[in-house]
Amino acid sequence: MDLAFLHPLYEHQGPWASVYVDLSQHTQDMAHERELTARAVGRELAAQGADDATCRAVQEAVEDLRHATDPHGRVLFARDGQVVLDPPLARRPPGGTSAHWAPLPHVAPLLELAGEDPVCVVAYIDRKGADFELRSALGSDDAGGVTGRQWPVHRTASAEWSERHFQLRVENTWEHNAAEIADALAVCQEETRADLLILVGDERERRSVHERLPKRLQDRVAEASHGTGSRLLDDEVERLREQHVHRRAQEDLDRFLAARTPDGEGRAIAVEGVPALVEAAREHRIDELLIDPDGPDNHREVWVGEDPDQLAVRRTDLQFLGERQSFSARADDALLRAAVVTGAPAISVAPALPREAAEEVPVGGLGALLRWK
Repeated sequence: MDLAFLHPLYEHQGPWASVYVDLSQHTQDMAHERELTARAVGRELAAQGADDATCRAVQEAVEDLRHATDPHGRVLFARDGQVVLDPPLARRPPGGTSAHWAPLPHVAPLLELAGEDPVCVVAYIDRKGADFELRSALGSDDAGGVTGRQWPVHRTASAEWSERHFQLRVENTWEHNAAEIADALAVCQEETRADLLILVGDERERRSVHERLPKRLQDRVAEASHGTGSRLLDDEVERLREQHVHRRAQEDLDRFLAARTPDGEGRAIAVEGVPALVEAAREHRIDELLIDPDGPDNHREVWVGEDPDQLAVRRTDLQFLGERQSFSARADDALLRAAVVTGAPAISVAPALPREAAEEVPVGGLGALLRWK
């Protein structure tokens, strides 16, 4: 998950209100129920010690969502009487709406609720061109298309020389159109930054387009066997998206497992466990952060200062480093802050974790690949 959109959260000091709002229920009493939710959120933040201005800002922001049609939910990050960021969620918050008041914004749930949401371009392909559709957990939109050569596109059954010549022209038309579709699809992917390309149509047309896509996109392609012109069902899209998420998580986990094995000189380029990760974060060495959302160390207490690289396992360690002010924070949120500021991505490895193979998860649920050793 690219964490760059979280930068505004680390341009100001906390404490922060982090509210995950469940908007998945759409009933006749929806507006009234969401007003009640807004008041409950305000009371919960106040009980946790939030200032009045921030409580009011969050309550008003939740009330403004009373008619929202978001399919899953929204998360609100607020401080000092202002909502700073309110991205939509790709999944319903487990357990419903929740509110948190802490020195750092509670961003860790986003890896599960927003991060593993591959945006897809579905290409409906036929011999004459293709229509593109953008799909995500938030819905679908038209994404354009391409029209190739329109004639000739059909074969004949004759064996005459003239007919064989005609069929060769048909083949040339197909090949030309496949190249046009592949080029347009590559441009569409670049513009939309889609994670996954789903090709729909007859097998031959799908294969022709697939083969002509740039090498950089080959591992982002999935194919569906639905006939030309049929719209891909949501269930089928979701199945292909889940397969993509699992594959990418498995690739990252495999890289981590290989990297944590020491080389011939006893060096490893991956670390796990809170003490080692805290040290790597202080030295700006985290290249990618891996988190198991169910890991026991996620909520382990660490100590943080005003700057993202000021973190330690013990409060006295920060004092030793010259930090005068320090605050207690969750380990996952502290490490994610360090990752955001240094441009490192983060990923939830949960989709790739067989629960019977617990020895393969990062120790405590937290691990990282290092930039250098």
